[in-house]
Amino acid sequence: MCAIHQPNLFPRLSTLAKLYAADRWIVLDDVQFARRDYQHRARLAAPDDPDRQQWLTLPTCLPHGRPTLVNQARLADSRRSRRTVRLLIRQFYGRSPHWASVGEVLDAVLDLFETTDRVADLARTSTIALLTALGWSGEVLDSSGVPTREGRSERLADLVVTSGSTHYLCGSGGQRYLDHQPFAAHGISVLAFHTPVDTEDRLWSRARRISSLWALSELGPHNLAARLDAVREAQFLGDSA
Repeated sequence: MCAIHQPNLFPRLSTLAKLYAADRWIVLDDVQFARRDYQHRARLAAPDDPDRQQWLTLPTCLPHGRPTLVNQARLADSRRSRRTVRLLIRQFYGRSPHWASVGEVLDAVLDLFETTDRVADLARTSTIALLTALGWSGEVLDSSGVPTREGRSERLADLVVTSGSTHYLCGSGGQRYLDHQPFAAHGISVLAFHTPVDTEDRLWSRARRISSLWALSELGPHNLAARLDAVREAQFLGDSA
């Protein structure tokens, strides 16, 4: 089962849940960078009051202007960005009982500042570190290394075929535009993925807004993984019933 998603910096729980449910994540790193998206920023929420939120943003240079691809975007100031990431995440989650797990995710990203200024590398690593903390051991591939057709749905179908997957896990955003025919032509099943919609549940009520770091600091890796397992099992058992 394959999921395709752009690299997001310390991604939201809705995004992380979709990737966690898949066996493979194809990192969509060769599409146009969007400043209003989550490739270079994350919304942090305080453990004691998740409605108290602050943006963590990596100032980013686009060498080709608006057409710049995600994997071409560069940090404007690596040293300053590293300091901001370290201080802000520690400020928000340093007192959490699960700080050790959050700190491991943070350290994986901080270490990368020493070797790259590519925003996509940092976002990709932050996501993999979160998935790893939850015990995910799937495969990660980059779309930029795969030749595909130009149509949006055709391109996604080609990526799934190249990965060797037979099922494509499609999030709510993709469901609005996806053409199933290119997938059906290759015998690929498209599975819609939804996170729970529950305004009374502290975990899911903010899953589309705040970084997964809040959930990790709130529940710890084992309990959070159990919640994501439950979502995956409930959805796919329902799909197969």
